[in-house]
Amino acid sequence: MTSSQQPPAFTLPMVLLSKGYALRPETEADIPFLMRLYASTREDEFAAVPWTAEQKQAFMASQFQAQRHHYRTQIDGCIFEVLEYDGVPAGRLYLDVRHTRLHIVDIALLPECRGRGIGTAILQTLIATAESDGKGVGIFVEKFNPALRLYRRLGFTDIADTGVYLEMEWLPESAAAGPQHASL
Repeated sequence: MTSSQQPPAFTLPMVLLSKGYALRPETEADIPFLMRLYASTREDEFAAVPWTAEQKQAFMASQFQAQRHHYRTQIDGCIFEVLEYDGVPAGRLYLDVRHTRLHIVDIALLPECRGRGIGTAILQTLIATAESDGKGVGIFVEKFNPALRLYRRLGFTDIADTGVYLEMEWLPESAAAGPQHASL
């Protein structure tokens, strides 16, 4: 079986598929959407910064490009997917499938899609997928990110504090007795 014939690492739950959501590979044509999505995740952080709208936009663009470059050059084999709703981009899911875990490199939804159970359904399905393979799920979450409550509610625990980020993991019961390491 060639890599293009490999089954996907993750499939959306039926509850989302039945409502018109789909995942597809990210393309270069998605960059304007991805930039807008990235900026939406930083709006609250920059609301009080005394910069002009143009300065904020330029800074966001540079940060987006730096993040994009890092993901593509430092995470070999990362899966970059766009979440669509009725064919219109609504979010992104970046996964790094490792030997002992599914590592969520990034998950983000447009503001109008947040708080509607979409992220919860995706995370619950990621957990179920990992558990069926005897794997854990890992993620780095900014300490001020409102989704932190969701991760904790779903059973993620803090394993490291890196300053701005908390490294978190969810482990299946079969692995809970022994430690897992983020690099695995």
